[in-house]
Amino acid sequence: MGSPSDKEWCKKIQAELEKFSVSSVLRIASAHKVPERTIRIINETDCDLIITVAGRSNALSGLTDGCTPKPVIACPPLDGQNILYDLYSTVRMPSGIAPLLVLTPENAALAAAKILGIRDADVRKRVEEFQLNQRNKLIETDEELKNG
Repeated sequence: MGSPSDKEWCKKIQAELEKFSVSSVLRIASAHKVPERTIRIINETDCDLIITVAGRSNALSGLTDGCTPKPVIACPPLDGQNILYDLYSTVRMPSGIAPLLVLTPENAALAAAKILGIRDADVRKRVEEFQLNQRNKLIETDEELKNG
């Protein structure tokens, strides 16, 4: 996360990751304020992917993506007043820098689980179960509406 103010958003992502039995570690590293430290953390972190959380001017996602071959998922905490600026600073990247953008903690965790599930059969099974539950809930709700 880019600052302590992002902690609650990160906690939401972490809680969603736990539903897929995916462990996570929270770190604070600002690409603007402590870039050298941020790069060191990126390079020293032993993980298969990184989820970045930074509002306002999201340099963290681009810096992270440029420093690692691992997938980077950007999930900025969206501010209702400045939502377009937050999104723009995440998607407007130079060539060769491609963090993925996901807008909610739930979907950031799901995207991470899908990526990790490529190599981890247990995580893949949890994703498949999640998807089946989503489908079943929708069908059940439709049946309730139909039968009124």
